[in-house]
Amino acid sequence: MRVMSEETMKSMISYIDQYFCDKHATPSVGEIARRVGIPKTTAYRYLVEMNNRGMIEYDGKARKIRTPVIRKFAPESAPCPFVGSIPCGPAQMEEENVREYIRLPVSLFGKGKFYILEASGDSMVDVGIDDGDLVVIGTDCTAEVGDIVVALTEDNESTLKVFGGVDEKAERAVLEYRNQAKYPDQKIFVRQLVIQGIAKHVIKAL
Repeated sequence: MRVMSEETMKSMISYIDQYFCDKHATPSVGEIARRVGIPKTTAYRYLVEMNNRGMIEYDGKARKIRTPVIRKFAPESAPCPFVGSIPCGPAQMEEENVREYIRLPVSLFGKGKFYILEASGDSMVDVGIDDGDLVVIGTDCTAEVGDIVVALTEDNESTLKVFGGVDEKAERAVLEYRNQAKYPDQKIFVRQLVIQGIAKHVIKAL
């Protein structure tokens, strides 16, 4: 075999990176060969040599290629359902309808079970949750007083509020608004309450 071309190696890596960005997968040896304009067997030898030089990671199997760029993509992520909207005003009926699944990188969101809701209303603006924000909800944690929770009331109504604890004498749970200008000290009192998750992150447009 002739001396391997550095330009060909660069072209192969560039194509692999672009392919991965577009399709979230790596191309086959045949696809790489066609793109670069070399025989498939030659492309395979290039990949092996590039692996030996430490330029890429390649174990000799199709679609098992990792370049420095690909390695920087979140190495661990989990699918998270985006289930629609949740009211941040007066409690309203919520119909959980998964719109799509979004992969959340563990490096940013941590490990756990999550789902995403779109906030609607203005009762939580004082804690940084505005109408249209996406709220990442954790489901494998226990709510403490002061947590922002997705609460399901005895009337099968869901709302996003601050958990204010339980009034033992009145036997009622307390849910609090966080918009002092519009809803000063306003609260919701419910006799039966199911916590459907705790708000962990807010994703918003600037």
